[in-house]
This record gives sequence, structure tokens and C-alpha cells, in this order.
Amino acid sequence: MTVYSYGEFREAQVLYWFMSTVVRRLLKIVFRPVVAGLENVPADGPIIFASNHLSFVDSVLIPLVMPRRVTFLAKAEYFESSILGAFLSSMGHIPVPRTEQRAAVAALDIALKTLDEGNAFAIYPEGTRSEDGRLYRGHTGVGWLALNAQVSVVPVAVRDTQRIMPVGARLPRIIRPGVTFGKPIDFKPFADMPPARGRRALVDEIMREIQKLSGQEYTGTYNERSKVSAA
Repeated sequence: MTVYSYGEFREAQVLYWFMSTVVRRLLKIVFRPVVAGLENVPADGPIIFASNHLSFVDSVLIPLVMPRRVTFLAKAEYFESSILGAFLSSMGHIPVPRTEQRAAVAALDIALKTLDEGNAFAIYPEGTRSEDGRLYRGHTGVGWLALNAQVSVVPVAVRDTQRIMPVGARLPRIIRPGVTFGKPIDFKPFADMPPARGRRALVDEIMREIQKLSGQEYTGTYNERSKVSAA
């Protein structure tokens, strides 16, 4: 476990304040995201947010509109940019090397600890972003997490984030994105099933709800680009 000095702790606190107030307000003014379903976001206590994934912008947009702090598993490459990396780090995001399965498992253990401490955690069940805009089958990591932490899952749908920073673009476009939070999915009906079956059934339910919120075409297959259960 990393131990921070008082100075490093204070620096992190200041950076979080700056990102969560000044930068958040600026981005809201510029991009004017359309947000629905905030009444489905619990004000406190452990909760998982499971979202579709269209762009790295998702990891910025969801914390931007969230009325509480939320931690993500985010692809390690996102932290290579000094600006984006500073934003993600200040918001408590956890970098995950896509090609290292052990790192992915360790990250889920960190996620479990985050929930055990009463915090909010977000994950992309598809494992990586969708390049064609379709919704892919979810990996069972989120099911494992929900059942082990014994917490409910809020399905989330993002829209048009891929248009803000298309692949190959160097600068963001001013596109108005959307975020919709669905009603929490209770883990309890899946807890009495055999573990593997329960995880799979819970994740399938989560993906059905995300599809309803997003309107995306559902493929029923895994994204071939997916290497870990979060990206």
C-alpha cells in the first residue's frame, strides 16, 4: 500500500478541489452535457456504476456530472497524458495495464476495498470501448464485485462521447454528450445462485438495462479488443 506524506496528501486534496470545482464547471459550460436519472444516484454508501463505453471521454464525463465522487478502473494509457492523467488521478481513478491479467485482478481487489469503505465505484463491463457504437456482452468482473461487496449496481448509458474525440483527433470537438443513470439493480436475487451462474445472470441483466438506456444495438458477443474486465 502506498503511504503518502502530509505534503503529498495536501497536494492531492488541492488538485482534487481544483479539478472537481474549477475544471468541472468549465467543462459543463463548454460541453453542456444532457443528464437524466440523477435521482437514481445514491447520495452516500457503497454503490457500483456500470456503463457502456464509447470513448476515453467517458471516464471524464461521468465523474463530471456525478453528484458524488466515484472511482473508475481506467486504461493505463489514459494516464500518460499529463492533463488527463492529472484529472483521473485527482478523481481517484485506478490505472489498469490492459495486457496484464494479474493487474486487472489486483485492480478488482482495490475496487472491492473501495466499496467496503462505503465509496462509489464505476466500471465498464464490456472491457474496452466500442469502436462501432454497438453494445457488447459484459464480462463477469462487475458481477463478482457486486456479489462479493453485496452492493447494488446502477446501469449508466453515455451517448455521443465518441464524437467529442474521434480516433485520431488531436483536439476535442464541442459536441453535447448525454449521460443517463438507470434504476439500481439489486444483487440479492442473484446471491443464492451458484457463483458463476449468479455472476453471469447479474451481468446479463446489467447489460439489458444499459441497452434500454442507450438504445444501442446489442451484439451478444464479447468485444474482441477486450483484454480485461475493465478498460
